[in-house]
Amino acid sequence: MGEESLKRKGEDNKKEDGQYIQNHEPQTMNLQKEVGLISGICMIVGTIIGSGIFISPKSVLANVGAVGPCLTIWAACGILATLGALCFAELGTMITKSGGEYPYLMEAFGPIPAFLFSWTSLLVTKPSSFAIICLSFAEYALAPFYPGCDPPQVAIKCLAAAAIGKTENFKDSYKDSSVSFGSLGLAFYNGLWAYDGWNQLNYITEELKNPYRNLPLSIIIGIPLVTVCYILINISYFTVMTSTELLQSQAVAATFGDRVLYSASWIVPVFVAFSTIGSANGTCFTASRLVYVAGREGHMLKLLSYTSVKRLTPAPAIIFYGIIGIIYIIPGDIDTLINYVSFAVWIFYSLTVLALIVMRFTRKELNRPVKIPIIIPVAVTLASILLVLAPVISAPELAYLYCVFFIGSGLIVYVLFVHFKFNWPQKISKPITMHLQMLLEVVPAEKVTE
Repeated sequence: MGEESLKRKGEDNKKEDGQYIQNHEPQTMNLQKEVGLISGICMIVGTIIGSGIFISPKSVLANVGAVGPCLTIWAACGILATLGALCFAELGTMITKSGGEYPYLMEAFGPIPAFLFSWTSLLVTKPSSFAIICLSFAEYALAPFYPGCDPPQVAIKCLAAAAIGKTENFKDSYKDSSVSFGSLGLAFYNGLWAYDGWNQLNYITEELKNPYRNLPLSIIIGIPLVTVCYILINISYFTVMTSTELLQSQAVAATFGDRVLYSASWIVPVFVAFSTIGSANGTCFTASRLVYVAGREGHMLKLLSYTSVKRLTPAPAIIFYGIIGIIYIIPGDIDTLINYVSFAVWIFYSLTVLALIVMRFTRKELNRPVKIPIIIPVAVTLASILLVLAPVISAPELAYLYCVFFIGSGLIVYVLFVHFKFNWPQKISKPITMHLQMLLEVVPAEKVTE
């Protein structure tokens, strides 16, 4: 099918471009181990600090009603994200495959939960997250050109505001709070959305240099760093705004910029745009690896598991993910997308952490370079279940039911196309695949012997 000629062509191109890297190991047509410790920390911090901190503070405050509970929620979200990431560190060093939750669910529960995760992630949660970040980027990138539409994010300026600002807003910080089971769940949804990305390194495990060391270290350094940053940013908001002013602000960041930077407030949307586009880039980088792994396992079209002969990256998977993301941008509403995505995401987070507990008993033979106390995954699983149930019990909406139906519909797709192997989509796409292979210069990944 011309795959050998494509491989030779890729090698020739690398020689011509001076891209041949002297390496004692033979280069294969697979994803390469290029991500080190610093890159891993930057990946976590850069993907987490995207649009969340600029759109979530108002929603968190609206659900709890006072400054004290609001700051407590932000700290609690950071702790939960750290504990969840530690669970993923054990999973990632035990099963060193890319794809995030996908290989862990496959190993613990079999192909059906893994397929449902990939089905939901590839068509709902990942592109929705990508759409939210891109919508935020567009909103803030255009802000300097339209009066009254400015928003924030300069960590240094936040710290300066905290140092020179007023402290009256922190007195009686728990007064007039209105916390219920449901509102607490929604507040956590919005807070944890800002921390979304704490598990991103698990999607590129196969590309990590020395994952046994760099995966847990990146998590231990990166997530507490983000937590401290987020708490300081929220303190900065409340230093220059009362709770009422923050809730009435159309764009919290814009109000903060106006009060701290005055005529230079235009710089805020510029930095926000840089932050969101960086987060979008990191999200696209990691989520495309799930598409790649699902294609490799036969749960998606095989073409999506092909790699570029020039760059050794999953080019078809990246393009596919970008197209789905654009579809979600068109009708996208940020607040609705956040609640919808968070509900679906935490269903699979709870299943994945449960998989860690299950494999402690069913897969005792697996090597565990990182082994956390069993109480941590138990606590994270219980917290995840509460997060899923809280808004459904106290404030049920059709969106949650639609989400459950969509996840369940994946069973029909699995039975038809994976279990019974109705391969007519592959037959129909075969000529398209051949032409796309030549156009994109991609070939199937080589099997790696473990």
